[in-house]
Parts: sequence; structure tokens; C-alpha cells
Amino acid sequence: MKKIAKFFVSVKKEMKNVRWPSKKELITYSIATISFVVFFGLFFTLTDSGIALVRTLIG
Repeated sequence: MKKIAKFFVSVKKEMKNVRWPSKKELITYSIATISFVVFFGLFFTLTDSGIALVRTLIG
């Protein structure tokens, strides 16, 4: 039981050291993440479609 209590004390202590992002940083990081997801989603969709088209023309 002491180990569990010690664990939670350590967790509480560590959470005080966490630096949470500001609202501006959070918005910036969110926009960057969504942009990368959309970009790579389009990239892989177009790449897959291109490969499918080449396979259709060859076969």
C-alpha cells in the first residue's frame, strides 16, 4: 500500500513541473497538426490513385 501512495505522491509532484501550453500555443499547434494530417492524407490519396491508374493502364 505504501508503494501505491508513494506513486501518487510522485505523480502529484511531477504534475506541478508540467508546463501547459498557452491558448495561443495550443491553437498554433492544433492548426499545424490538422494541416499536416490533411496534407499527408491528400498526398497518400493522390499517390494511391496514381499507382492504381498506372496499374490499370498497364494491366
